[in-house]
Amino acid sequence: MSEALTFLLYSTTICLLLHMLACAVFPNFKLLDKPEKYGLKRKPLPYPTGIASVIAFILMFTVAQTPLSFQAKGLLLGIGLLTFTSIIDDIKSLPAWARLLIQALIAFIIFAAGTRIYTITNPLGGIIKLDTIDIHPALLTTHYSLLTKIGPLPFASGLFTIAWLLLTTNSFNWLDGIPGQVSILSFIGGITLGILALSSRVDQPEIAIISFIVAGIALGSAVFDLPPNKTVMGDTGAMFFGLMLGTISIYAGGKVATALLVMGVPLIDAALVTTKRIIKGRSPLKGGRDHLHHMLIDNRQWTESQVILLTAALGTSFGVSALFMSTLGKFAAIVLLGIVMLLITRYASKKN
Repeated sequence: MSEALTFLLYSTTICLLLHMLACAVFPNFKLLDKPEKYGLKRKPLPYPTGIASVIAFILMFTVAQTPLSFQAKGLLLGIGLLTFTSIIDDIKSLPAWARLLIQALIAFIIFAAGTRIYTITNPLGGIIKLDTIDIHPALLTTHYSLLTKIGPLPFASGLFTIAWLLLTTNSFNWLDGIPGQVSILSFIGGITLGILALSSRVDQPEIAIISFIVAGIALGSAVFDLPPNKTVMGDTGAMFFGLMLGTISIYAGGKVATALLVMGVPLIDAALVTTKRIIKGRSPLKGGRDHLHHMLIDNRQWTESQVILLTAALGTSFGVSALFMSTLGKFAAIVLLGIVMLLITRYASKKN
């Protein structure tokens, strides 16, 4: 526990220092956002400062994981590719289909390197196996050392992993419609998954350290990200946090149910918005102000701080509760959270 808290402290400090550096340096290189593009009446802010969060994570993760395993190298490669793509997208927008394709490739790299889940506990009893059909890595590469490190790839596990990481990555990107939401929920998610990893029934201190590193970086980012924000993390930061929380939940065994309860607000909102857009014949990948946080502000005149408080309250209450629940209890909690989100969305969709 003390080691995990030490990494939390160092991660927060490094992230704060890197954000301070970004605030001083970014304007000199004209790395600033364009508030007028979104109808905002404020001065341009340093952007995308998500780079600072990524650098802080790579530094702390490398220290914690030395010597780097094949799985760790795969994760770092995925983060690097996501960051490179996101920076390009932040500065010069990429087509939605291109982003999704690259994200799927990133998720596959992380999966092939060893971050995967083999079973899902059925809340009604039993185990759902995801490793009954394997794909031989020789179909992907003839490099002998890679073949031995990758090993057989469980097909269903791959589909689940890729879909899960795509969902967490993009839902957090959409959550970034209000500054502060991503950093606060990432802090809550990192702390919750870290405590779960330290519990006697899980006992994975190495996963706890990674979780606390993410939490510390999110906390440092929140200092600059909360309204009135001093920086803009951009897709670079939002997608990084979404990818990391999704990855931690399957990095060494499944913690998906707990992660789903912590991240339920953006995940369920993403599902509702996607369904609504498809029904209306719109592209689910095209942006709009139909997300929960937008509707609460536009239709109900909530402040940004009130929306963040709602997100944090739901994430904390359901996430902490999951630490003490059985699989069936978590399933019931997920259903309850879904109902709560439907009711809040219905409330937000009606104008005062």
